[in-house]
Amino acid sequence: MREQYLKRGYSLVNTPHVMREQLWEVSGHLSHYADNMYAAMELDDARYRLKPMNCPGHILIYKDRQRSYRDLPVRLGELGTVYRYERSGTLHGLFRVRGFTQDDAHLFCRPDQIEDEVVNCLEFAFDVLKSYGFDRYKAEISIWDGGVSGKYVGTPAQWELAQNALEKAVARVGLEATVIPDEAAFYGPKMDFQIKSSIGREFTSSTCQLDLFMPLKFDLKYVDKDGTLKRPVCIHRSPL
Repeated sequence: MREQYLKRGYSLVNTPHVMREQLWEVSGHLSHYADNMYAAMELDDARYRLKPMNCPGHILIYKDRQRSYRDLPVRLGELGTVYRYERSGTLHGLFRVRGFTQDDAHLFCRPDQIEDEVVNCLEFAFDVLKSYGFDRYKAEISIWDGGVSGKYVGTPAQWELAQNALEKAVARVGLEATVIPDEAAFYGPKMDFQIKSSIGREFTSSTCQLDLFMPLKFDLKYVDKDGTLKRPVCIHRSPL
């Protein structure tokens, strides 16, 4: 995986296992995911939480310095261990556990780069699945409900741009995908690979998610050609 990362232009990073609770408030995890997070720890003058995901750490690395349109895309990858408080009734062998190491990466790109970056993510996923002997899989694209419920962040224009980029990328690599309305993440549309076990059971494997929320919440920016500050798009992806 490290060889694949470097070959594809990623920077390998490491982020802390424990981070301040305030970070999870900004990221929205405390309001959307708190039930699956471990209880806070009082350390010195602040409260801390074990990380259930790697994204806030990668976002802080992106934000550590000013970025130019020439710097994008920025691809940050990590073989990061995360901790999720799964209820005892949902634990399932090695499929749903309370701690695991996840091949996790976040790409920060300009809107005009989304389609190419998603294509690269899909090709990465193909290589990984093939390496592990998975040759039976299907793709699903999860989109929003058009804004009817109010549970999704972002504007209709942003969702249309993101969803079109996903669909075009899938078409470019010759992959057929089922579009599922109202199954997107609250922060953007996503694409999942469903793989089959030797007895035909389906499991969600590789994923690629577009994020319209984190760049806004963390006020991420880059300097565009005309010298103005623009907001990048974040892509979460995990083929393994």
